[in-house]
Amino acid sequence: MEKKNLFTHIHEMETQLGQLHSDLGELKMIVKDLLEDNQRLTIENEQLRKLLKREAPADLPTASALAPIARPAGPATGEDVVGEGYDNLARLYHEGFHICNVYYGHLRTEGDCLFCLSFLNK
Repeated sequence: MEKKNLFTHIHEMETQLGQLHSDLGELKMIVKDLLEDNQRLTIENEQLRKLLKREAPADLPTASALAPIARPAGPATGEDVVGEGYDNLARLYHEGFHICNVYYGHLRTEGDCLFCLSFLNK
């Protein structure tokens, strides 16, 4: 009888170890995801800080600085709008964000994106 109880006890311990192993694997995946998110947010935070330092004025902008720029009327106006859009997308790309339809708005973490570059070269 004692040998049977011992075998049952060992089997229960083995089951508990298996469950512990499974739980540990799940926790490891959660920690991995958290570390990746932390790294992504750290990089994004650094880029935003650089952008703020670069664009932060020494004092508040005056009313004349906030006034819209007058554009000439005529056929060239449509071309200016396209140029402005292109410039905005190029600026976003150089700030470290995707402008392609695949990852639009996501932070670029692995260098240049071929989709974005092909979009800029069109």
